[in-house]
Amino acid sequence: MEQLKKLESQSVYILREAYHHFRNLAMLWSIGKDSTVLLWLARKAFFGHVPFPLVHIDTHFKIPEMIEYRDQLARKWKLNMIYGQNEEALREQRTFPAGKLTRVECCKTLKTDALVNTLSGKWPRYRMDHSTGQYLPDKNTEPYTGVIVGARADEEGSRSKERYFSPRDKESNWEVADQPPELWNQFKTDFAPGTHIRVHPLLDWTELNIWEYIEREKIPVVPLYFDQGKGERFRSLGCYPCTFPVKSTAKNVKEIIEELRGGKFRNVAERSGRAQDKEDRGGLETLRREGYM
Repeated sequence: MEQLKKLESQSVYILREAYHHFRNLAMLWSIGKDSTVLLWLARKAFFGHVPFPLVHIDTHFKIPEMIEYRDQLARKWKLNMIYGQNEEALREQRTFPAGKLTRVECCKTLKTDALVNTLSGKWPRYRMDHSTGQYLPDKNTEPYTGVIVGARADEEGSRSKERYFSPRDKESNWEVADQPPELWNQFKTDFAPGTHIRVHPLLDWTELNIWEYIEREKIPVVPLYFDQGKGERFRSLGCYPCTFPVKSTAKNVKEIIEELRGGKFRNVAERSGRAQDKEDRGGLETLRREGYM
């Protein structure tokens, strides 16, 4: 558990540094376990208050339980909850489920393009009205110049190339080979005007660390992560046409931890249930270079 304390302390430090150095910050909340741990850490870092908006990119194809969980927690914790989406693509049915795009093309359209234009304020944003629990058009269209993301280096190859403070250009494009060194806990936070910053407080956490922390802190997560009696559960969450469960009888956090410690998934990638990762070799890094999470 000493390792968890070190990881927690480092993440809280990164969150506070980001808030101190960058204006117009937002935090991405995918509703998955990692970004929910990140949300929990933000509440710890700022004494129960999250001082920046939570942004969710709603593809319209998320598993319904995910959206229910999002809104339930947003109301309970009084979060400044915002969502954005590619309304034009959905209206024209330019999606994989409609048969008009490949899975990777659909990710770019419904996730990358929606994220970049939601962060920039070019496309509509919708903010939760806590008096009604409904979402209304957000009048604030000012760009978010920095965004906090729950990416982990061990989750997927392209994420291992990230930095804690990772610069993008004005269009959120990522130049992988041109990133500042981060040695001995020294981080570059003075970037040229117009630079868009991605902040990654969970970079050194592992999948096991995440679940151990969820157990220690008793963090609520989506029930989709647990076996509901069918001998399967979701290990990673995304859009329902492209996300598939793994074989597992783990019905609670403790049993998931036992699975991971026992090596059940030692040779199975965490995102093995995400079909878009398999469709185009290197496709996820290409998406991330263009602004994907």
